[in-house]
Amino acid sequence: MSKLSDRIARRTASVRRKVKLAGITSGRARLSVFRSSKHIHAQLIDDAKGETVAAASSLEKALREKGTGANIAAAKAVGKLIAERAAAKGIKDVVFDRGGYIYHGRVKALADAAREGGLNF
Repeated sequence: MSKLSDRIARRTASVRRKVKLAGITSGRARLSVFRSSKHIHAQLIDDAKGETVAAASSLEKALREKGTGANIAAAKAVGKLIAERAAAKGIKDVVFDRGGYIYHGRVKALADAAREGGLNF
């Protein structure tokens, strides 16, 4: 039986491979989520160019002052912030990359807040 870290890496790679293919063929940016035990991060990545277009994190000073980054409220704030930064760059359509995490809790809250902020995925 494989180790837990191997299974997580395989699941993450599987999700990312499918999402990258969908994003490159449709010309949309990829909204990538990283969730740690204390914080949550989101990036808009243009896979065709291989560069990060915009990023938001619960580590930013404005969000850190509101409290911990390990709850649903922080994930919603990061989702709204990434949607605002995407709108400033003229990006509306994205592909959501959950990064192997289950679409539940903080990941779902971030996605819902990003949709409310104007991103389509």
